[in-house]
Amino acid sequence: MRDAFRSELAGRLERLRADGLFRPEVEIAGPQGGVVRLADGREAINLCANNYLGLADDPRLVAAAREALTRWGYGMASVRFICGTHSVHRQLEARLAEWLGFEDAVLHPSCFDANTGLFEALLGPEDAVISDALNHASIIDGIRLCKARRLVYPNGDMAALEARLAEAADARFRLIATDGVFSMDGHIARLAEICDLAERHGALVMVDDSHGVGILGAGGRGSHEHCGVMGRIDIMTGTLGKALGGAAGGYVAASAEIVAWLRQRSRPYLFSNALPPVIAATTLAVLDIIRDGGELRARLWRNARSFREALARLGFRLLPGEHPIIPVMLGDPRHAQAMAAALGRRGVHVAAFSFPVVPKGQDRIRTQMSAAHDPATLERAVAAFAEAGRETGVIP
Repeated sequence: MRDAFRSELAGRLERLRADGLFRPEVEIAGPQGGVVRLADGREAINLCANNYLGLADDPRLVAAAREALTRWGYGMASVRFICGTHSVHRQLEARLAEWLGFEDAVLHPSCFDANTGLFEALLGPEDAVISDALNHASIIDGIRLCKARRLVYPNGDMAALEARLAEAADARFRLIATDGVFSMDGHIARLAEICDLAERHGALVMVDDSHGVGILGAGGRGSHEHCGVMGRIDIMTGTLGKALGGAAGGYVAASAEIVAWLRQRSRPYLFSNALPPVIAATTLAVLDIIRDGGELRARLWRNARSFREALARLGFRLLPGEHPIIPVMLGDPRHAQAMAAALGRRGVHVAAFSFPVVPKGQDRIRTQMSAAHDPATLERAVAAFAEAGRETGVIP
């Protein structure tokens, strides 16, 4: 039985490779940054990290983390409600809640955990969840775990969303769930219209803002600030693992009652070790930087505009948008793998995305800008795209 099972998995893996769907992992041997050192000693321009503000190796955060390790230790060795809540956890939760405009917040080991523990804890079979079709896998999995009625609307289709709200009019509570920024496309959700519909139909709104927090909005608070709907969102989840330092951890920000209930019923919160205090303490330093970090955000947006314009001039097919996520559409998994390999040979680290991460036929290279990129680095990346695109036949 064991040999047969291993043989079956080996066959599946070989089919993935043959179809261009196998995802290799690139090993790096240094800190995350705009340029990374690979395990083989080469350096590569990094265009596939969520390190939007370039803080993952920022010396200020490294110093804050060292101090926090000395002061708070390495880990809590327990779940929060037993012996794993530390004062620094509560400090960060209060700070996040105030900054994002909510009454309270609760930390989780990751935003994936925050989302998978959310819906089951709050909703029952009398309720309904209306979910955008392109929501992150963690939202999809979290909704699957709950007993509420599940309805899906096409990405950003407000007419379809209203129809689903009407379809679920008999539910006790209706919750609209959406990404703030759709991670594979870089599209920003139409939050003002979503909030209008929610208020018209008496529904709640939940937003996962993992790719918005820290960079969108005048103060970097996220998509709800960018869209002018602060105070109109009921539940916001997000991560500390992207713009907010890039380490790990997630959170739910909401009303005091919702957060208190999640502390009692969210299974990932109840059964996972507490976030290491070094991450909580260092994230407090991140929030200080973001408060005064207008130049980092400005540099990020300059990089995004210039890189998008340069690739468009070369003839690459890009998804339209304004976010630092800039997808280069290739439409075939083998083309995406070939393009990623050609760029890798030229010292540019990118990842090919194919099914099931994106729908079939929408294979792409997802590039992501960072404030850690300087203009000269991005010029080299553009030149590599030009050469790799011509080598692979993607552009003439």
